[in-house]
Amino acid sequence: MDIALLDMQSQRYRRDLDKKKQALAPTDFGWYPYGTLNNFHLLSQLLTGDNRTFLDRVGDGLIVDIGAADGDLAFFLESLGYRAHIADFPPTNFNSCKGMRLLKQSFNSSVEILEIDLDSQFKLPADRYELAFFLGILYHLKNPYLALESLARQARYAFISTRVTRFNVASGAEGSEVNRNRVELRDTPVAYLVDAAETNNDATNFWMFSEAGLRRILHRCGWDILDFMTVGNTTDSDPATAHGDERAFCYVRSRYF
Repeated sequence: MDIALLDMQSQRYRRDLDKKKQALAPTDFGWYPYGTLNNFHLLSQLLTGDNRTFLDRVGDGLIVDIGAADGDLAFFLESLGYRAHIADFPPTNFNSCKGMRLLKQSFNSSVEILEIDLDSQFKLPADRYELAFFLGILYHLKNPYLALESLARQARYAFISTRVTRFNVASGAEGSEVNRNRVELRDTPVAYLVDAAETNNDATNFWMFSEAGLRRILHRCGWDILDFMTVGNTTDSDPATAHGDERAFCYVRSRYF
């Protein structure tokens, strides 16, 4: 199935899922506020050639969604006939994984939900996954090298997205206690460590890679990049401001398989 068709199907599923969530109307938690199935639209922009039919490479193998919000993506893939796991950690999940568990019960789903602290250990429960979704998680991890290398040993293919930055500080914000000077980082293989309050006042943000840094760590951790793009502020990105937000999306293949 081409990613363009998959994108259309995901949006039909999203509309039905939104109705389901409204009908369930939980009173003890709120649903994750962002549409994770919208990622398929970005993947449609990312993928080229034979990669556009990436699900053909999964067969009857396992898929894992790491950091899954309410599990929308895993439940959607299950609706298409695929077997899926969710790996998430309640203390860092938006609603402590209550949303995905309620949906699993409501759907009588076979999706397995696995609680894993990716910063204390990165060991997924199955020995092998044909595909991993690892979207928007990397810059929230203290140990991205460990995560990427461990994932490469268990997943044959993966979609990875993370925030990247061209500069270490937003234009006009130089001279602060955090950054005295503005330095361009895009073509230097580095990762910038943000201050605890620097990005959205959220101390769970850690490493913002330059584009060259992301490409370098992927290669050193055992991944070959099949497709790569950045979106958002691709000319003047920084690690701190909403205006300076740039994201990298890539489709990668492990060299361990």
